[in-house]
Amino acid sequence: MKTYRVSILGCRARGTKAAIAYNEHPRTEVVSLCDLVPELRDTLGESLGVYARYEILDEMIRDTNPDIVAVSTGTEHHYELCMRVLEHGVNIEVEKPIAVNLKQADDIVVKAREKKVRVAVHHQGMVGASMKAAEQAYSDGRIGGIKYIVGRGKGYYGGYGLMNIGTHILSNVFKLGGHCASVRSSLMTGGHTSSAEDVVTSPSGMGTIVGEDITANLQLEGPVMATLLQHRFPEISKSGHTIDVYGTEGRIFFQGDDSTWLLPNPNSLKARGQNNWEKLNSVYPEHYHPSGNADVNDFWFVDEYVRALDEERDHECNGNEALHVLEVIMGIF
Repeated sequence: MKTYRVSILGCRARGTKAAIAYNEHPRTEVVSLCDLVPELRDTLGESLGVYARYEILDEMIRDTNPDIVAVSTGTEHHYELCMRVLEHGVNIEVEKPIAVNLKQADDIVVKAREKKVRVAVHHQGMVGASMKAAEQAYSDGRIGGIKYIVGRGKGYYGGYGLMNIGTHILSNVFKLGGHCASVRSSLMTGGHTSSAEDVVTSPSGMGTIVGEDITANLQLEGPVMATLLQHRFPEISKSGHTIDVYGTEGRIFFQGDDSTWLLPNPNSLKARGQNNWEKLNSVYPEHYHPSGNADVNDFWFVDEYVRALDEERDHECNGNEALHVLEVIMGIF
């Protein structure tokens, strides 16, 4: 079986997590690192035993011939770096969101198609341990048919939360309920309906945003409806975002990325005077070691990429899926 060669572009927090997951998977090997800051690439390189370290990505690709380049940089750099990597005809993994606007996202998807390579976007929760548990419960008929889904962010300023955590929530919603056909949204800033004067530049290089408090109602392509809440709170939730899936016979609740709960009755938190929530067991991929350093959802993401490349198909978290997420975000704005 082929071992896929991986280069890491960007050696900060997300690049480090990606590198650890690729390093621990038996079918992938981190062969090179690239970052403009020598200390960052040296620190990561020493920890992984990777000695091919570069400042210029084109040199890295020519010298080390990777099968995948993980673009783990700030969003404002995604477009330029993805297009440069794709020009070499190399598969990419890119952090979410795929880009800051639809023109950039379209260009990335089209360039990959022209070069006959794959784009995977790091919506790791979409293929992660909690999602696997939820999918298993749903396929086993434990909640009946899905009626509607409610997703809530961490409490960031709404527009920033939408471009950040909202990408994860939406990708999970679409995985369970199908793509979005239409959206209606209400945006508030400072207690009034948001207007042109409230449009701002996002922190963390995530483009142009608006809305301190955002409520969006999504009609999905099937019979399912969804509500997305990105509202600002004085404190950011330490337990992460939530997704609540209401079925005809039961209910599934995601708390962050690491736990999934099931309620047999969708309309009652308790049955016969007792707390009736059941914690579902997370589903772990083959070869994953909980005692290792890799995050289980990052490991699942890598495992899915390996299987996708083996089967000559797109990753579940592919560029078109990420483009659809960004389309809905821009529709909300």
